[in-house]
Amino acid sequence: MLTSLHIEGDSPLHRLGAGFKLGALALVSIGLFLIDSHLALALCLAAAVLAYLSSGVGLAEGLRRLRPVLWSLAFLMLLNLFFMPAREVAVLALRILSLVFCAAAITATTPVAGMMAVVDRLARPLERLGALRPGDAGLALGLCLRFVPDILGRYETLREAHKARGLKLRLPTLLGPLIILTLKQADDVAMAIDARGLRGARSTSSTRRQPEP
Repeated sequence: MLTSLHIEGDSPLHRLGAGFKLGALALVSIGLFLIDSHLALALCLAAAVLAYLSSGVGLAEGLRRLRPVLWSLAFLMLLNLFFMPAREVAVLALRILSLVFCAAAITATTPVAGMMAVVDRLARPLERLGALRPGDAGLALGLCLRFVPDILGRYETLREAHKARGLKLRLPTLLGPLIILTLKQADDVAMAIDARGLRGARSTSSTRRQPEP
């Protein structure tokens, strides 16, 4: 089972700062949806795949990590063929695939703690306004990223269990238990956070740092 999506390395992407990479990802995502050319989007996809592979993940392992996303995307694109022209579906698929590989490259080359710190810095104005508790935005991102390898590992476990019992692999029979197990883990994590007082401790420490009026 995967324990982290981050891969240790010394590639050019590894050496870039987390804030720079997340900002670049935001700009790339906007740029991708301004491009309509199949050729330009195909070149963007090739560049995104090369960036992902430069992290040292390897082609087989890289595709295995993204397999649920790729299958979901293929299913959605097939559905869109009933409502949209094939050209528009191809453009949409190239855009989303490029974005998926760009995001995967950043996730593979950036520690979760680095991304959490960037999100916390961006959320400080909302924290000062009282819209967020200090550290909650970064904590939410860290938990989401931490859950991804767990969900992938749980999916593989359920798939192997079906094969061992000689059951035919069907999405409904896998999706139900996967959702239930994931929600149960989410409840366990939420109770663990509350039991350790992490949210309250962050709010209290932030309040103590503020100067007395």
